[in-house]
Amino acid sequence: MATERLLMRHIREILRLKWTLRRSHRETARSLGISAGAVASVVTRAKARALTWDAVGTLSDDALERTLYGPKLALTVTRPGPDLVWMHTELRRPGVTLELLHLEYLATHPDGYRYSAFCGHYRRWLAQQRTSMRQVHTAGEKTFVDYAGQQPSLVDPATGEVVPVELFVAVLGASNYTYAEATLTQRSLDFIQSHTRTVEYFGGVSAVVVPDQLRTGVTDPCRYEPTIQRTYADWARHYGTAIVPARPAKPRDKAKVEVAVQVAERWILARLRNETFFTLAALNARIAELLSDLNDRPMKGYGGASRRALFERFDRPALQPLPRDRYIHADWRHARVNIDYHVEVDRHYYSVPHALIHAAVEVCVTATTVDVLLRGVRVWLHVRSYQPGRHTTIPEHMPKAHRAHLEWSPSRLIGWGATIGRHTEALVQALLESRPHPEQGYRSCLGILRLAKQHGPARLDAACARAVAAGARSYRHVESILKHGLDRVPLDGEPAPPSARPVHANVRGPAYYEPPDAEGDHHAD
Repeated sequence: MATERLLMRHIREILRLKWTLRRSHRETARSLGISAGAVASVVTRAKARALTWDAVGTLSDDALERTLYGPKLALTVTRPGPDLVWMHTELRRPGVTLELLHLEYLATHPDGYRYSAFCGHYRRWLAQQRTSMRQVHTAGEKTFVDYAGQQPSLVDPATGEVVPVELFVAVLGASNYTYAEATLTQRSLDFIQSHTRTVEYFGGVSAVVVPDQLRTGVTDPCRYEPTIQRTYADWARHYGTAIVPARPAKPRDKAKVEVAVQVAERWILARLRNETFFTLAALNARIAELLSDLNDRPMKGYGGASRRALFERFDRPALQPLPRDRYIHADWRHARVNIDYHVEVDRHYYSVPHALIHAAVEVCVTATTVDVLLRGVRVWLHVRSYQPGRHTTIPEHMPKAHRAHLEWSPSRLIGWGATIGRHTEALVQALLESRPHPEQGYRSCLGILRLAKQHGPARLDAACARAVAAGARSYRHVESILKHGLDRVPLDGEPAPPSARPVHANVRGPAYYEPPDAEGDHHAD
């Protein structure tokens, strides 16, 4: 059975993690939520075609796809495996690293495994051991993150209501250097911003970030192939790190942060139990004071060294530098270009070139920008608007005469309205003329015309007559008229529709009350 072709953004991310961060196949697979076999296939193809990371950056998605998935090249090499038991013993000795052991391995076996595969063999063997072995944390390699089970709280000064908040905790693997802060929620914005403040507190970025598989960071939790949330992956790419979630129900994967959470609960939250805070800023200012004390406390088993001392000695020199610009939080969404060559974001409509009508695009939304992309290539970058129901239209995106390349046109919509009734025709025409560009009214016109399927042409035409009389030019106004039955109410100066006059034998009519004629006839009792 053939395997499904990976998305090109996944292929680029695989090559980035392998070639720039030197992650193993398994770590790369867990970070992207794919199989290790898929990672191996991509790397093998790239090496067979002599690709480099710099060359990948110059290729478009289509060109990279053609390069990788051309004629297959057979690459099978039998290599001697490392002595994994001896490696594990040697790693306990001071100063011995996997890199050093790999160099010694290559000295004996020049055609042996490259560094990533060498490390992968060891880590897979280590994970299979039944007995619990002490993990060896390399300086600057991993940051573990999680939320505390116990929650601090704020007090509403107006009502006195106690509002629980979240405590975010992060710890570096080699030094146990800890960061903690309170946030209102665990939602994406708070989660990502906590990560940003964490790396700024550390003054650098570790090679790997290990979170729990909470929904904020992992959209599809899985023991083997978790799917990283798109914004979280974008944050990791910005800071040059990799996200490797811990396996569910495997506390040893994140034992460091489990201990750090316990320490934070005991040395921070417990000391705040008798204090009252009215704002998040005041709470975090106090947490920062206690956090400084925690990182300066001597630790048993480390010769009395503090977390800060170990951080300055091991982790700080090994951390990657921060990028020049701070990460800007972005939400990724999927959209389809409408017939008016606009995409909708929070009820505001942004134009794209009219040739992309009906195309499926990705939209990256920040607080200030709306970035529309097609197959990873930017189509247009808009300044974000918060005015609902309005359009942001670039003149260059419009077709000639606004309808040369469009399936729909003003005349077609007006003609459709005429088949329903003259009032519908008049409303459609007035709506299109009220917009700076007729195409901006297409969506509203289609919505109005399709109301005939639900309410019938007669009721829709009556509703349009009332909308025209009121000067309304929107779909919502017509929908409201039909919803509340106002189309059945006569306009001022118009006789009531026949259906509004009841016909019954007991209804005498106006002639009953006329005076008797000259011959003295009277109405019958």
